[in-house]
Amino acid sequence: MKDIQGIVKDLENVRGTGTNKIFTMYLNTDLSDPDQQDGEWKIHLKNGLNNFEHYLKEGNNEEELRNYRKVKKRVEKFIDEIERNVMRGIIIIASADGDVWFAERVQMRLDNEFAWQETPVLDQLKALSEKYPKMGIILVQQNQVKLIDSNLNQVEDMAEYELDVEEDTWKMKQGPRHGRAKQGLGASNVQRDLFHGRYAANQYRWYKSIASRLDKQAKDRKWKRIFIVGEAPASKTLEAEMNKEVEEVILKNMLDHEERKVLETVLD
Repeated sequence: MKDIQGIVKDLENVRGTGTNKIFTMYLNTDLSDPDQQDGEWKIHLKNGLNNFEHYLKEGNNEEELRNYRKVKKRVEKFIDEIERNVMRGIIIIASADGDVWFAERVQMRLDNEFAWQETPVLDQLKALSEKYPKMGIILVQQNQVKLIDSNLNQVEDMAEYELDVEEDTWKMKQGPRHGRAKQGLGASNVQRDLFHGRYAANQYRWYKSIASRLDKQAKDRKWKRIFIVGEAPASKTLEAEMNKEVEEVILKNMLDHEERKVLETVLD
């Protein structure tokens, strides 16, 4: 997904013309909500879509009704495609001519809202973009560093680095992330002993060498907020060596935790 703040900026300039108005929908699909235990979101969706159709029929505006039905059909198709995994909310902003189409599932609860007017309704989307912008979480555990790239409270990408003690350099890990050894390079006792023997003397130099690469990742990925998660002294040392401003250091070892859990912890 494009940077959500950039999306909001683009949508602020959108204007419908004549009978080609803009459809906006915020739909609460959070199954943990007590009011959603029996799939009530489907009823809200059906009622929200049908209300505009009934209104336009009564107004005898055939062209606008045709335009609205085009949007409604596309919305229903999108919902059908994602029905098995609707997350906690759905946002759709669309025009009949296809020039405007923003449709996303989000991991945040929304207030049900439907609109068919000249401009999109952006209040809820703006609030989300301010609270959940492009964000980077840096997980650090001695010789391992993992990046979580998040946008609108969703994990978009990840990258991992591991320190090669023998070559004295950080290397980006390739391939699947399962089977990782914890606390050290893991291949042999010799490598672990080598790492721990050098750690105290070299930690500042090691973290300084990875800090510049993390600064570049933050710039390239356009992070608006940066968090470091890890035990001291590794996390504190890395914060001191980075040029980019770190919003908060969370002193928890979460490198091997599921990414969704890390996001929840950081944004709690």
